[in-house]
Amino acid sequence: MEHTGLYGTIRGHPSDFLLRITLSSFADQTFTSPELIRNFCIIAHIDHGKSTLADRMLQLTGVVDARAMRAQYLDRMDIERERGITIKAQNVRLPWVVDGTNHVLHMIDTPGHVDFTYEVSRALEACEGAVLLVDAAQGIEAQTLANLYLAMENDLTIIPVLNKIDLPAADPDKYAKEIAHIVGCEPEEVLRVSAKTGLGVGALLDEVVKKVPSPVGQADAPARAMIFDSVYDTYRGVVTYIRVVDGKITPRERIKMMSTGATHEILEVGIVSPEPKPSVGLGVGEVGYLITGVKDVRQSKVGDTVTSERKGATEPLAGYREPRPMVYSGLYPVDGSDYPELREALDKLQLNDAALTYEPETSAALGFGFRCGFLGLLHLEITRDRLEREYGLDLISTAPNVVYRVVMEDGTEHVVTNPSDWPEGKRAEVYEPITKCTIIAPSDYIGAIMELCQSKRGQLGGMDYLSEDRVELRYTMPLGEIIFDFFDSLKSRTRGYASLDYEESGEQDAELVKVDILLQGETVDAFSAIVHKDYAYAYGTRMATRLRELIPRQQFEVPIQAAIGARVIARETIRAIRKDVLAKCYGGDITRKRKLLEKQKEGKKRMKMVGRVEVPQEAFVAALSTDEPKGKK
Repeated sequence: MEHTGLYGTIRGHPSDFLLRITLSSFADQTFTSPELIRNFCIIAHIDHGKSTLADRMLQLTGVVDARAMRAQYLDRMDIERERGITIKAQNVRLPWVVDGTNHVLHMIDTPGHVDFTYEVSRALEACEGAVLLVDAAQGIEAQTLANLYLAMENDLTIIPVLNKIDLPAADPDKYAKEIAHIVGCEPEEVLRVSAKTGLGVGALLDEVVKKVPSPVGQADAPARAMIFDSVYDTYRGVVTYIRVVDGKITPRERIKMMSTGATHEILEVGIVSPEPKPSVGLGVGEVGYLITGVKDVRQSKVGDTVTSERKGATEPLAGYREPRPMVYSGLYPVDGSDYPELREALDKLQLNDAALTYEPETSAALGFGFRCGFLGLLHLEITRDRLEREYGLDLISTAPNVVYRVVMEDGTEHVVTNPSDWPEGKRAEVYEPITKCTIIAPSDYIGAIMELCQSKRGQLGGMDYLSEDRVELRYTMPLGEIIFDFFDSLKSRTRGYASLDYEESGEQDAELVKVDILLQGETVDAFSAIVHKDYAYAYGTRMATRLRELIPRQQFEVPIQAAIGARVIARETIRAIRKDVLAKCYGGDITRKRKLLEKQKEGKKRMKMVGRVEVPQEAFVAALSTDEPKGKK
């Protein structure tokens, strides 16, 4: 018998439906047999409906009461809800019945943006299967393709799904063929759902139970669990999220972190369904959390192996590949006294965002701050936003740049993450990081995309047609060229239809120079940049013009210069404010007026020698942003 409700058709007797709704407390208090567990994640592009599908799954399995339900339920941060994107992967435990057997599903909702690929890679390590979700009106995107390849590398079972089939613009038959071509299945095997209405979601969960293999582990072996995420709670300390591989983890036992050797007593073990619920422990294949009450954020490291202190495991689990920052930027507090608060905030944020790296640095213009490494510009923007919102800080971020390797003529090597570290002297070679870019777009825009990529020093690596009207272009491009406005330019030239994914691909020799900005002959290190020789003049001219509009006029004339070494390549001048010293002269001899003007001239000269140009914080923020300045014209 079939029961049709608001969220689609559920096969079986209506009492089965009621059984599913009341299953939310199932297996909270007992260890679940690994044969009944299915661990899977959802991978998709931004706006393809991951969070909406997760919402329907929460409702259909009954773990969220109808009164408590809200859109994007698993997106816990305000910034996620405002922007409509997932930043943090969230895990949740769902009960599901197939053929009268109770199963436990651990579902991880992952981010879709390329800057959060590290979150996706960690989620994949905790799963045996992945739901590949594709918009039936748009088709597969470049970033989805990258996440799909990650899942295939991990030997995960892929369940292809077309979402938004209720849209008038949907073309499921066309995109089912496209997915089948990429995944290697038949078009009929691609499931069709509508996460908005709930149509087909029950069938998808049944498919997960049938196709995704159950976790494998030894129940009687010493306990081994992988830390795949953690978060800092003000009252309870560090909350660690784990996936148990062998043995079991129970409250009140003492555990050891295998990488640091630190030992703790477990105060609480539980599951997330979707709110934290304490349980009697976690067995093989189960996903949950543990709390030790430790407030030191350095005690819990993502990728570490948790084992028992007594008779624990000797071999740790494989762990995760350490993320390599792609973009560096300086973060400085506007108020210098907030420096200790910024350090503490970065410590806590790094616990929740393992891809963030930072080290202290000082700037003559901005004072004490941190040089932070990010996976991309959106990662930088989100991190700064979280620091300001969650920890009440007011920050300035310097212009982003990438890592360069400089080889001097005497054979010494320098790794440059900050323009102020650029070595003086004769340089033999300068190497910059390069990336492999994948762009998927309608074939009408091939010419515009090629023109843009060539202007950014890109080299075409290949081109494939995914269907009659969609093409995949592969380019090799310098990372420094794509971290600023490349994605915005790509979107504007293709009317928003293109999607971009990139991954690091080694380094190449390049003719790079450091452009310094001088105010009254003194270098302002915050405005220095490393650019290609061909674009140095354009950068220098743009920055000098921008600063002339942003810096307030002084009592004396201020020259703004852009220079490469000792050679000035651009100059602008901020005119002096001239006080009218002749106002008190009415009539009389010209010599009196000349005497006053000469006296003013001497004063201006003396002021220029000892005067310092104060650059206001607003000017720093505006000059270092990639937007056009909004200063005076």
